[in-house]
Amino acid sequence: MTIAEGYTPLHLWIDGQKLSGGGRDASLVLNPSTGDVLAEMPHANGADLANAVGAAERGFKTWRAVGAWDRAAILRRAAELVRQRAELFARVLTLEEGKPLFESDWEVGAIAEIIEWQAEEGRRLYGRVLQPRTRHGSAQVLREPVGPVAAFAPWNLPLFLTGRKIATALGAGCSVIIKPAEETPASCLLLAQAFADAGLPAGVLNVVLGEPSMISTYLVTSEVIRKVSFTGSTAVGKHLARLAADGVKRITLELGGHAPVIVCDDADIDATVAASIFNKYFNAGQICISPTRFYVQDAVYPAFVEKLTAATAAVTVGDGLDRNTQMGPLANGRRMNAMHQHLSDAVKTGAKLRTGGARIGQQGFYWQPTVLSDVPDSALVMNEEPFGPVAAVAPFSTVDEVVEKANRLPYGLAAYAFTRSATRAALFSDALESGLVGLNTFNVAPPEGPFGGVKQSGYGSEGGSEGIDSYLVPKFVTQL
Repeated sequence: MTIAEGYTPLHLWIDGQKLSGGGRDASLVLNPSTGDVLAEMPHANGADLANAVGAAERGFKTWRAVGAWDRAAILRRAAELVRQRAELFARVLTLEEGKPLFESDWEVGAIAEIIEWQAEEGRRLYGRVLQPRTRHGSAQVLREPVGPVAAFAPWNLPLFLTGRKIATALGAGCSVIIKPAEETPASCLLLAQAFADAGLPAGVLNVVLGEPSMISTYLVTSEVIRKVSFTGSTAVGKHLARLAADGVKRITLELGGHAPVIVCDDADIDATVAASIFNKYFNAGQICISPTRFYVQDAVYPAFVEKLTAATAAVTVGDGLDRNTQMGPLANGRRMNAMHQHLSDAVKTGAKLRTGGARIGQQGFYWQPTVLSDVPDSALVMNEEPFGPVAAVAPFSTVDEVVEKANRLPYGLAAYAFTRSATRAALFSDALESGLVGLNTFNVAPPEGPFGGVKQSGYGSEGGSEGIDSYLVPKFVTQL
């Protein structure tokens, strides 16, 4: 089959081998900007998954025997190769996910930094020496890699989210089988190639493509897999957690969110609007920490709505390959349907449509950046994550009231508050039920910080020194 210009052929990556064809089932990967076919994606079958598990089991024995300094050198070399190939990575990201090139550039740089961070974390896996119970005895705590990892990543940040899982597992000394989303497989394969070119032994990293339910069930229930990492919907996360529990396996879940944004009457409104525009429409709002529920204090509510609406209407929407584009298309037709459902419901329940609210053209999956004001708590968009370019704005009067509104949902991934009061900032940092809290900033996901949620947004962390802990097991060794 013909491959679209600038894209890359698709294949499975098992035990250092590229596998495709061979009578395997296949599906098409589409460009969300045009609807055109990018490539045909082969699906892993049962034999492929068995081979991947076997490769990961052998790869773990090989990789855990490599010293931490040598492992770190390979990871740093992989990060260097990602930067050297940045133009290719960015173009592939934009072709398969739709995001503008400047966002793809950011994603490439971010994952290179994360790989470097985990390279160094792998060199800091310190144990402890304890006081022995006898005069000539010894007692120590070692931290060892848990074993082969099964990882599953979504389509919205296909390089960042696959890369973070891969780098953390490798930094800890684990082998990994990763399944990227079926909409965005190529960026993960490019990353696997970079690791191989950096000297990663065959079998330590394996990439499988295909039908999500079949692959996840096979891998999570395999006796070889000792750790699972999943980013995606709460419903799927619950299912995988049950499967992992049956095998008594560790699992990290980074699930859905519905981030509230509290704008107090003492906030810098112009700066808050500018930051909100960039972060709300980044990746067309298709990010789990995207600001969505805007609660604005009464005194500044009219001004905030007016300025947010004007700035939103000015956002340039187009093909991500055009450097003038500020927001690209949605990733697939499912998101288009979700936008229509959320916005229709909001208007019916009394919200005011300030700007946007409709599809753009008939080619690709373009949606107008949208602002809704006076949105009641009963509206669907205030209760279900829209995962799209819509900002839902509502007024509030008191701090106690808005904290209750912010915390009322069963999600707790990210929350934001804008205020110039140190007292209010301290109150929000304590009162908001969220794994990530940004005060006067939306930047809550640097490599050095733990990333994870509470309530039905999941458990466990990725990133920071905390992120590598679930890939390690403590071993207590004592000797008389």
